[in-house]
Amino acid sequence: MNRTWLLTLAVIFVGNASACWAADIPKVSDRHVFLRGTLTNSLYQFREKKTGHVAFIGGSITQMNGYRPMVASLLQKRFPETTFTFTPAGISSTCSTTGAFRLATDVLAKGPVDLFFIEFAVNDDQDAGHSSQQCIRGMEGIVRQVRAHNPAADMVITHFVNPGMLKQLQEGKTPLTMAAHDRVANHYQVSTIHLAKEIANLTLAKTITWEQYGGTHPKPFGNAIGTAMIEQLLEKAWKSPAPWKPHPTVATLIDSHSYTQGHFRRPDQAKIRSGWKWEVPRWQELPGSKRSQFTMIPMLQTTTSGSELVFKFQGNAVGAYIVAGPDAGIVESHIDNQPPRTVDLFHRHSRGLHYPRTVMFGQGLKDGPHTLTLKMTADKNAGSSGNAMRIMQFTVNGPR
Repeated sequence: MNRTWLLTLAVIFVGNASACWAADIPKVSDRHVFLRGTLTNSLYQFREKKTGHVAFIGGSITQMNGYRPMVASLLQKRFPETTFTFTPAGISSTCSTTGAFRLATDVLAKGPVDLFFIEFAVNDDQDAGHSSQQCIRGMEGIVRQVRAHNPAADMVITHFVNPGMLKQLQEGKTPLTMAAHDRVANHYQVSTIHLAKEIANLTLAKTITWEQYGGTHPKPFGNAIGTAMIEQLLEKAWKSPAPWKPHPTVATLIDSHSYTQGHFRRPDQAKIRSGWKWEVPRWQELPGSKRSQFTMIPMLQTTTSGSELVFKFQGNAVGAYIVAGPDAGIVESHIDNQPPRTVDLFHRHSRGLHYPRTVMFGQGLKDGPHTLTLKMTADKNAGSSGNAMRIMQFTVNGPR
């Protein structure tokens, strides 16, 4: 299909609110749209079955009123007789590690996914500061979990961009997180939208400016470019409809310790030895900004050094999904008979925010039963005001 890929007007519906904007975007290149394998299972589901489950996971770029509702609107217009379920699973600040552990609860519990968009390149870089290994363990865990849940699920990885990554791309380099995610995409034949490279080229050519694009959290103009690239990918993939069939099974893992069985475990399953309480924190008494999605849920928390708990689990990795605010402390973790290690819970964003993050206490363990002991130390980060830890969930890679 010939397209000019010039969006002049889009109407986006988010809940009961609508936002109209006019934006002339440049023609996008097909050089940064990578179709791997097929995406025809979702076409069959939408067109023939007249139903579809489309899910989006990522950080704030996915959570915001950005490319996600634009893509939803695009699909609804393309298939007006189809009943869609859209699952928005973006959580600001979170990385692919957190994504691999919350996937089962936040996405797969809603039912088999037909078309799944994944966005973690930016947060794996600027928030988590992941190594290539951690990027792969998170992304590979997500991809394999989705395909295990629905072997016919179509997936698209989207690469957005921040200023540091933009500079690398303009210099001809590939940012670490994108290279790692692309390695997973190639291994599992998952399609990708490299919006980051497109923006690097457009800004180098002075076709657009970084300010026009909108920065790390794109303006409607920038998100419209990303949506046009997704539309281009889908048009390319859907030119030749094919019967519904499962995607090929990939037996070998890139990393044998990827979070392919990642899931949450409730923290109230831990045995408290001293100092911990299962409660909703008294947020009004705590300095620092809070995000409303976390303020009404009970957490296993302590604010005193010496507090100790024991958590038993089955698997090869364990950690905790926490909020780390201005009073975040340093915890000593001890797994089985291994030497203890200390983990500083304070993040650079913790100074003014109770910041959601996943910290891992053990990875690459022998599969089987293990015992984790956590004990708050009297030490603290120079930027912290206390010795607190607030656990929303334990993260375990292993059988449920």
